[in-house]
Amino acid sequence: MSPTRIAIAGLGAIGKTLARRISDGTLPGLTLAAIASGDRAKAEAWLKSEGIACPVVDLADFPKLADLAVECAPASIIEEICVPMLKAGKKVMVLSCGALLPRPHLMELAKAHGGQIIVPTGALLGLDAVTAAAEGTIHSVKMTTRKPPVGLKGAPYLIEKGLDMDKVTTPTLVFSGTAREAAKGFPANVNVAAALSLAGIGPDRTTIDIWADPGVTRNCHSIEVDADSAKLTLAIENIPSENPKTGRITALSVIAALRKLNAPLRIGT
Repeated sequence: MSPTRIAIAGLGAIGKTLARRISDGTLPGLTLAAIASGDRAKAEAWLKSEGIACPVVDLADFPKLADLAVECAPASIIEEICVPMLKAGKKVMVLSCGALLPRPHLMELAKAHGGQIIVPTGALLGLDAVTAAAEGTIHSVKMTTRKPPVGLKGAPYLIEKGLDMDKVTTPTLVFSGTAREAAKGFPANVNVAAALSLAGIGPDRTTIDIWADPGVTRNCHSIEVDADSAKLTLAIENIPSENPKTGRITALSVIAALRKLNAPLRIGT
């Protein structure tokens, strides 16, 4: 079987982790085909320092070089990553899945051309169970997120409301609303809520509370799901990566999803 060619869009904390793991040969059946970065010279210098032989190219070049592109980039360029690959009938693994909510045309594009959008579990847990429950009837889904204030800095919603995270000294509820609203207001923080909504009852019926909590050092998420098949109560505390907005487990989740592509045994839906 020919190896699956992987392209990485973005060379931040997650992109670098993926590049190392794919290039070192520990993911059977995968090869690192291309990388795109906002700073080509910096990306090429890093690849050279790591001893990784991989071309740095434009996003438009991905379809001719790769079978699957992994999006590890700002949500604002998701169209530039997805559209060329999906038009070519290729696959895209999307981490900024909150950006999918206002862009249903990307799903239609994948359907029309035989492409596929893959959303990995990321920093959440229990998506298999929620997906299974959605085959029956889910009555409600509620998520509560607690993050250190520094992990929420720069969110458009907080800027709009004039909320300064440097002044938060006690646990503070900074947002309560739907997953769709949260994805818009916190595009770099709550992709987990978007993934949960896509797995379950949609972004307008999935609700989320976001707390800025100086008493926590991890990104904490709890989920309550009430369905006709089960009642789920799930909780996870993610250790932040070098980027405080992203948990270490996010990159590992992508690696696990990539490993499943060619695995002789696949666990979980």
